[in-house]
Amino acid sequence: MPASDAVDQQGQPWNRRRLRATNERLLLDRLRSGGAASRAQLARETGLSKPTVSSALAALESAGLVHEVGTLAPERGRTAVLYAPDPAAGYALGIDVGRSWLRVAVADLDGTVVARSDVRNRARSSGAMADLVVATARQVVGGSGVAADEVVHAVVGTPGVYDEKQRRVRYAMHLPGWGRAGLFDRMREELGVPLEVHNDANLAALGEYTYGVGEGSRLFAYILIGTGLGMGVVSDGRLFTGAHGLAGEIGFLPWPGQQKPERLEDAVSGVAVVEAARRFGMSGQLTAKAVFDAARQGNDAAVKAVQLEGERIAHTVAAAAAVLDPDLVVLGGGVGHSVDLLLKPVRDNLRTLTPLRPRVVPSRLGEDAVLLGAVATALGTARDVVFERRSAAP
Repeated sequence: MPASDAVDQQGQPWNRRRLRATNERLLLDRLRSGGAASRAQLARETGLSKPTVSSALAALESAGLVHEVGTLAPERGRTAVLYAPDPAAGYALGIDVGRSWLRVAVADLDGTVVARSDVRNRARSSGAMADLVVATARQVVGGSGVAADEVVHAVVGTPGVYDEKQRRVRYAMHLPGWGRAGLFDRMREELGVPLEVHNDANLAALGEYTYGVGEGSRLFAYILIGTGLGMGVVSDGRLFTGAHGLAGEIGFLPWPGQQKPERLEDAVSGVAVVEAARRFGMSGQLTAKAVFDAARQGNDAAVKAVQLEGERIAHTVAAAAAVLDPDLVVLGGGVGHSVDLLLKPVRDNLRTLTPLRPRVVPSRLGEDAVLLGAVATALGTARDVVFERRSAAP
């Protein structure tokens, strides 16, 4: 059916305003996905008539949703004006709450980050952490040159799973008190921006799909290895979260410990790397980074700890491969900084564990994966909100 013959798919009566809005959104989406284009090009690609395209572009330009970005001079014919979405029509806020770091970014509607801040998370209570989130977000927005009311949507990435009914995060064991009810309601109120809450591994997977190595993958798993362990699954560009939002909580899988059964998270994490290094003879104030750095220098205990971590990650990948059949597995998180040391033991162990061997690669986004996933998710809603607000304005 030609776009000019569009009708309301919800069965509501056809009317001129609805059709006009449908045409405008069609053109805006085409410009966002396909890049700048002329009136004639848009008419060819959408099936709309040239007068309809001209009218819709004029309305979009008047609403501040598109703007002229140049001209195209063909070999024959008149010079054509090129149009593109105006990235400054609105902004989105992305927030990554981690045990060690808080990262906040403001992005325009093109997804370009216009301001960001990374601060150490030294909060000693959930209330202090909520205050830090609000203060940092205000500082980033204030320093970006963007008016506060131009930020139309925000997304927070956090360990654990947000329970919409109880309005609190569950299973965020590494952030004491973070599961208290009302914290995110308070942040919404103080920021004055609609705010969604999502699991950090899920957002990292979306970030990697949108901006990193996951692009074009039919189904891939992002394994987040840091203070804890999590996994995000993206299938055909969409997150798979399960019936209760708990899909990917692989840290809860059982793992045979030396003294008693453990969780997989106890075996595959930055803490596990440090504990293994101590068992193999390293001493002093150790961090996962220090162990990996020592392994690069040939320290025997550190090398053994890294090899053991690679073996355990291989078990994690094997489990994901058997259940999900991904074409790609991405390793990220804090431990992801040292994937150069881990890839060989992971791949070697996979060969002995399973005939199912998806491609295993390091994250391209590193520690920015969760933040950029939050930005990408916030943008999806922000673009809708901005269009509805501006197209409805007189």
